[in-house]
Amino acid sequence: MAKEKTLDDLFLDTLKDIYYAEKKILKALPKMARAASSADLKAAFEKHKDETQGHVERLQQVFELLGKRAQGKTCPAIDGIIEEGEEIMEEFKGTPALDAGLISAAQAVEHYEITRYGTLKRWAEVLGMSDAAKLLEQTLGEESMTDEALTGLADASANEMAKAA
Repeated sequence: MAKEKTLDDLFLDTLKDIYYAEKKILKALPKMARAASSADLKAAFEKHKDETQGHVERLQQVFELLGKRAQGKTCPAIDGIIEEGEEIMEEFKGTPALDAGLISAAQAVEHYEITRYGTLKRWAEVLGMSDAAKLLEQTLGEESMTDEALTGLADASANEMAKAA
């Protein structure tokens, strides 16, 4: 009979999931930056790429704390979200609605990450992994700030430009 699965197993599984997701996001952000028409949006994607590199490194530290090798596990959710973003880039290329679409795609990514990091932080606390919880909380805060910054860009210009067309 298979070993009973525990919260520890769920934590490790979800950690692998978000590790895979962050690495996929790292590849997608430069494409999104190139596609964006607004200089502010390009800059936001560039900044988040640097932050994402830090998220990957923090996750590697969490794996280390667990005594495990940092490795990803295919995450169909993030693959789908990124694929939707690529469709927006193709279908709205050269239109005033492109940036609004890119922002919506980026926010779908952020919301997925916020959900994962929030859950992992909670589980780390329950499992008594305070060091891991601190690392995860740091990333959770950055993801939330990025989400707010994207909302600011949408409100400042992207949505109005898309509508005006």
